[in-house]
Amino acid sequence: MSLSELGPRYKWIALSNTTLGLLIATINSSIVLIALPDIFKGIGVNPLDAGNTSYLLWMMMGFLVVTAVLVVTFGRLGDMYGRAKMYNLGFLIFTVSSIMLAVTWMSGDAAAIWLISWRIVQGVGGAFLMANSSAILTDAFPANQRGLALGINGIAAIAGSFLGLVIGGVLAPIHWHWVFLVSVPFGLVGTVWAYLKLHDTGVRQTSRMDWGGNVTFAVGLIAVLVAITYGIQPYGGHSMGWTNPWVLGALIGGALVLAWFVAIERKSPNPLFNLGLFRIGTFTWGNIANLMASLGRGGLQFILIIWLQGIWLPQHGYSFEETPLWAGVYMVPMTIGFLLAAPLSGVLSDRIGARGLATSGMIITAATFFALTVLPVDFDYTVFATILVINGIGMGMFSSPNRAAVMSSLPGNARGAGAGMTATFQNAAMVLSIGIFFSLIIAGLSTSLPGALSTGLTAHGVPAADAGQIAQLPAVAVLFAAFLGYNPVQQLLGPTLSQLPADQAGFLTGRSFFPSLITEPFADGLHVAFWFAIAACLIAAVASWFAGSGRPAPESVGEELAATASEAGTIPADLVDVSRADDGVTAGRSTTGG
Repeated sequence: MSLSELGPRYKWIALSNTTLGLLIATINSSIVLIALPDIFKGIGVNPLDAGNTSYLLWMMMGFLVVTAVLVVTFGRLGDMYGRAKMYNLGFLIFTVSSIMLAVTWMSGDAAAIWLISWRIVQGVGGAFLMANSSAILTDAFPANQRGLALGINGIAAIAGSFLGLVIGGVLAPIHWHWVFLVSVPFGLVGTVWAYLKLHDTGVRQTSRMDWGGNVTFAVGLIAVLVAITYGIQPYGGHSMGWTNPWVLGALIGGALVLAWFVAIERKSPNPLFNLGLFRIGTFTWGNIANLMASLGRGGLQFILIIWLQGIWLPQHGYSFEETPLWAGVYMVPMTIGFLLAAPLSGVLSDRIGARGLATSGMIITAATFFALTVLPVDFDYTVFATILVINGIGMGMFSSPNRAAVMSSLPGNARGAGAGMTATFQNAAMVLSIGIFFSLIIAGLSTSLPGALSTGLTAHGVPAADAGQIAQLPAVAVLFAAFLGYNPVQQLLGPTLSQLPADQAGFLTGRSFFPSLITEPFADGLHVAFWFAIAACLIAAVASWFAGSGRPAPESVGEELAATASEAGTIPADLVDVSRADDGVTAGRSTTGG
């Protein structure tokens, strides 16, 4: 069915439904982070026990890993069989998995495995939604309104990750099942609505699935992302697992398989990753910018949660049990800044182009990371909130123009694959960023935390042997305890606590001892992590400048030929077909990068 037949209202229906889909998908990517203490208490599992750490990691990372691996394949399926059809399937899978998570009746290890399994299935549904929503909107909206549409859609994609923190913090203490149940009514409405109202209006591409590319890409990327996930766990006598042969093997093996994947794609008649799209300057530079921006900000959420829950909130009168909710509340200014900037920058990018907005957004974001490096660990909240608002504004200024420029640069029949490639870079970078941020923080803690722990504990009555043993525990245990809102010292001391005088035990497990103990060691790792983020954002700013505003891609062969005739000097002589011979659209051209 054509857009003219669907009428002028259809584009707004597409926008509202895809925005709902991305919103609930991204809310669910973060809602579990704040709710983890209540979830594990509800199922009777201590995630800090050595044998249960993998449960904790996969509950946090499973959703992100699955979406990173599958989103490009599902974008390709959307190009082949219809974007609306694949999007509808994603909504259905997401809703069914939300119901299965909400009705969890088991406890112990069985419940943990059940929850992780259905979170992975939920990630499959989320990948369908993420891969096809941008392509549906790009098909539905004219070029002069895409920035607005993709900007609003992008608000949902990023704001949802922040809203999930607050929603999880509110619902989990009431009952942890509600964390998953909250998605069910929205999923049911969205599924039926999408089935009845969304239609395929883009160019359908009939071709065979690139199974060699699918398998090698999935195996290679899963190996790399799983290695990153386990690399932050202790191994042997080391604070992290980067020397673990299995981790090294997965990293190296995954990289080799991904190299094999590239070789397959270069020869495949129907490639999963359409490497020819990288001939489009705006697409290439825009994705580099998106990748670096995601690396810079991906781990920020985790670091700020640890900063608030482990140090700042207890120092300001909040019990460790209360800190998960209030960490989400105190991060709301970042969401406000993003909500203010993203739609406005989307509208402006339709009028003035993406280059200036996206570049400025990344420079502003880098400046806020620098401000965080000079902020005391025990900061004044007004200053902290102001930095978060500006950080959100910077990310909003970048996100909408970048997304609109990248999607508009693609030919009509490659938008699903292109959107999937972009989402893959972003989601994989988020997982990688979490691994990098955690590694940098753990490295900083490992240097000075053991000495601080040993000295602080013995000064308050803990036997030297017990204090020394506790001080040698991996820094990641302390980090995860703070992240989960547990009382870290109570977790570390265990039975030793009952042997201490009541006043000393009360002081050690109070609100001031652990935050004051960890402040200096945490600050060391924090500064290194933020400097990494600064570098990533500045690289993203440079890439955004090179991406330029970009010219919208032709929608058809007729438009392509007209563009060729009018801009003879800007197109390669051989008219490279970036969508390959079976795509039916000759989309090769240079973009106006300046």
